[in-house]
Amino acid sequence: MTGTVILADELPRTDEAPKGQAIAAAPGAGLSRVDVPKGLWTQCPKCQATVYQKALEENLYVCPEPKCGYHHRIPARIRIQQLVDPDTFEEFLPDLASTDPLKFKDRMSYQDRLREAREKTQETEAIVVGKAFIRGRPTILGVMNPFFIMASMGAVVGEKVTAAVERATDENIPIVIVTASGGARMQEGMVSLAQMAKTSAAIARLDDAGGLYIVLMTDPTTAGVAASFASLGDVHLAEPGSMIGFAGPRVIENTIKATLPEGFQSAEFMLQHGFIDRIVHRSALRTEIARIIDYAGK
Repeated sequence: MTGTVILADELPRTDEAPKGQAIAAAPGAGLSRVDVPKGLWTQCPKCQATVYQKALEENLYVCPEPKCGYHHRIPARIRIQQLVDPDTFEEFLPDLASTDPLKFKDRMSYQDRLREAREKTQETEAIVVGKAFIRGRPTILGVMNPFFIMASMGAVVGEKVTAAVERATDENIPIVIVTASGGARMQEGMVSLAQMAKTSAAIARLDDAGGLYIVLMTDPTTAGVAASFASLGDVHLAEPGSMIGFAGPRVIENTIKATLPEGFQSAEFMLQHGFIDRIVHRSALRTEIARIIDYAGK
């Protein structure tokens, strides 16, 4: 599939461009329309600039445009590659998969929705957990995948988070969880809501044992996840511009019958009001997490 790109006539002429690449019009010829392969360019949701996909990837999926710096959502595996030392991530519970306790169906069955998400993401569930090294520091790491049913929390996500926290407790090493979730998974009903208490209890045991728990909130961290394990860290970091909160802004406005302040539920707003400890650019996350681990003596 191809898309249409408008080329400015001041660009240099490339008559010998390889097949599939753009050829600009000669000076004075005005604008020309050419077809380019889909996926070669992407549009930034914030500044609306058209960005070369390769440049975006090389910039850790942060918009390279000056004065923008929008942090794009990224899959769990890419996040892991960005955070951990090369070839140190050892995943556990990779085959743990959701069942359908309620036989739930909306416009499609829950089983079909799970199958669709697995095919799309090549993951079995909305979180990946394992042990790794971050700048040489041993760490238990959990990373949520915003592309798997919006990283909603069902029984498997709750079990994986709990298992990761318990392993960090047993091995007395820090745990880092990267959150990116729309909240509890409605297709699992009360089973999903019970994961809030389950994960919180595991974190309480970690705290009693003197463990270190670092939360990295990314866009979005909301609802049941924000109200449970995402808000119980010893240190809370966030990426710039991330949405962080419980209910959506429209729901809150309709409930309290008031206009919300500008930037409400953004990471910057949360930092200003003491909900998070620090906003960290994606390029500095590895260094910042390692610094916190060292500072805590872990």
